[in-house]
Amino acid sequence: MLIIANVRERWSSFLGAFLAVMVGVALITTTLVIYDSSRPTVQDRYTGAAALALPQQALETDGSPEDRMPWSGAEAAPIRAKLDAVPGVSSVVIDRSFYAQAIQGGKPVTDEGAAEAGHGWGSAQMAPHKLASGRAPSAANEVVVDRALGVAAGSSLTVNITQGRKPFTVVGTVDGPGYYFSEAFAAKQQPGVSTFGLIADEGASASAIAAGAQQIIGDKGSVLTGEARSELQPQYVEHKRNLGVQLIGAMAALGLFTTVFVVASMLVLSTGMRRREIGLLRTIGAAPGQIRRMILGEAAVVGLLGSVVGCLAGIAAAPVLRDILKGLDVTPPGMEISVASWPLLTASAVGIGVSVIGAWAAGRKAAKVAPIEALLDSRSANSGMGRGRWITGLSVLGLGAVLAIGTATTGADSRISMALFATMTLIVAAALLAPALVGPIGRLLTAPFHKRGKTDSVLIRSELTANSRRAASLVAPVVAAVGFAVLLSGAVETMRVAYPAGEALKVAGQTIVTSDTTPGITDEVVAANPVGKASVPTRAFIGDKHTVLDVLGTRDPRWNKPCEAVLGRRTATDLGLKEGQSTPVRFADGTTVNLKISKVLPDDPARGDFVVARDLVRAHDPAALTDDIFVPAGHKASATVPGTAVHDALQYALADYNTDAKLTDSLASMLIVIAVGYSVIAVANSMAMAAHGRRRDFAVMKSVGGTVRQLLKLAAGETAVLVGVGAGLGILVTLPPLAGMASGLSQATSSDVGLHLNNGAITTAVVGTLVAAVLAGVMVTAKTLKKPV
Repeated sequence: MLIIANVRERWSSFLGAFLAVMVGVALITTTLVIYDSSRPTVQDRYTGAAALALPQQALETDGSPEDRMPWSGAEAAPIRAKLDAVPGVSSVVIDRSFYAQAIQGGKPVTDEGAAEAGHGWGSAQMAPHKLASGRAPSAANEVVVDRALGVAAGSSLTVNITQGRKPFTVVGTVDGPGYYFSEAFAAKQQPGVSTFGLIADEGASASAIAAGAQQIIGDKGSVLTGEARSELQPQYVEHKRNLGVQLIGAMAALGLFTTVFVVASMLVLSTGMRRREIGLLRTIGAAPGQIRRMILGEAAVVGLLGSVVGCLAGIAAAPVLRDILKGLDVTPPGMEISVASWPLLTASAVGIGVSVIGAWAAGRKAAKVAPIEALLDSRSANSGMGRGRWITGLSVLGLGAVLAIGTATTGADSRISMALFATMTLIVAAALLAPALVGPIGRLLTAPFHKRGKTDSVLIRSELTANSRRAASLVAPVVAAVGFAVLLSGAVETMRVAYPAGEALKVAGQTIVTSDTTPGITDEVVAANPVGKASVPTRAFIGDKHTVLDVLGTRDPRWNKPCEAVLGRRTATDLGLKEGQSTPVRFADGTTVNLKISKVLPDDPARGDFVVARDLVRAHDPAALTDDIFVPAGHKASATVPGTAVHDALQYALADYNTDAKLTDSLASMLIVIAVGYSVIAVANSMAMAAHGRRRDFAVMKSVGGTVRQLLKLAAGETAVLVGVGAGLGILVTLPPLAGMASGLSQATSSDVGLHLNNGAITTAVVGTLVAAVLAGVMVTAKTLKKPV
């Protein structure tokens, strides 16, 4: 009851911590709710299948499970016959998916799912889609299409498939997406079997069918039923979901760090300002353990209240974040918000846990307050740094330096993450070492005014020196706000310069043929461009362990040799293969071919890690689409086939970068808004708490002749200096990670990449923080000056 009474009596001093917890929990709740709502759901076209029988999963080189390893036609036939005999099974469908896209008006019809839009007619049995007109396809040149395409049965339709444009007769329409061909035609496009759909008799039990099917499949695969069928997702849907998860993960990580950092700083500040109160409690007999329990209990109550309100705010904000992500095209189609219990419990646990841990750190020192300190100013112990803080601060600074160096040497995929972790570490180091830095930097900033004999500058310098710990607690959220703004905006600007320049350098002098509104290059386009690199990728399963990886089919005469493979050194090491050895390779059609490792060469992304003859890939994966075609100088590139475009080196580099630039820019902007917005709230709260805590100081200065205007000017000046100190530290801690990133990009792109900063973003962050801090400090100071102490 004492704890609740304390919270009620001192609510104004706990308001800052409450708001910080509330905002942090709201952010975490929102991201977790969106993450939970974006989980895969069963595709509509599988809702009519009681169960799906899939082949076994292969492993990547790191041992993680990946692609399913397709059965060959010969392996699939007896399995299908046995599955057809399972009690309750009406029929067994082989589900195939391959590239198909209509050509209308001389252009491909826009379809983000075109890469897997083609199916055999049997697949229609698994979907709720029914024939709206016409009949099922039976000949190789017949197709059933979505009636939304606007093509009537009996009409002719050009469909783009992997081989190129082919004329088909539309023999029927369905009320759903997709192109449905005869089973024989579909089998030629995708000979391997990766999915059996089990259609149930009316009234049959799906679980019983799945159990019977699993006995037949054994350890050669698995049978999915119910929600487990959501494992099968179109590639474009998985791509969107992965991008969304990465974005949400970055938001959650940044939100968690900012929450911990801000809440801990505010609790340290509020506890330090209660030193006299704690001394009084010690004077009347309170034991150190009682003091610790009181502070922990207060923090738990504030954390609980902040978490409850934060969860409600997070739920309300979830639709807004979903709409933002939908605008960035990184949400699965038809995503709906659903609120489960675990996101709320997790976010609440974080809010309460952060509050209690932050209070524990502050309470340890507060419990050591001697009774005599009841007679002293609450700020008497707010100067200087203890040995433990020095050791911790310097250790964290060293770790941050190591991470900053690592930013230059890490891989491209993890470079931004490494820079973010390095910046987080250096921000913590700056906060720990701030008491030793605030005084000197503050004197530097006020030196011009001090030389003129300004009274304000003398008071400000004295306050920063005498109460460096309080000043450091006020500076900490400014460091976070400016630091993250500089890092994120600078990273985007640096990459904007580096990647196009590096990519253009790699393909200088070449003309590049790319896909345009199609998911890849067809064989028709390859035939129209007979000269130049035209790699066709496929997924293959290598060796006796069936390790899955990308295999490239090339027409480069150096590597385009039957029954031979060229490996990069890293891949050869991972697979345990050496030059001259032979290894079995299982392709997408389920057949196995023994290949001789003709050469093991230094790793070269332009060549590929596992390269074989193009005709070999085409023979075993008829549906695979070709990557971009690189036509060397002196040869003419052709883009006469619909769905293709031609670029020079610079255009190609810019187009390639711009593909992800919108998402990158949006991600950086969202993270900056989160980090800066949250930190600005913390800055305003901290300044307001500090101004409220200094009401006695202002009363003394007012009693000796200080006017309200002078005192408000003093409060604004001190706040501005603190923001200036924090902004300077925020910029300094981000320069090493950004320099490391620029160095790493220089090596990766083989071009000279310098450090680039976004001056607009930095100015906005600094000015926004300054305005919020000054307004909060001045408003609370003005309010306290009106009240008697």
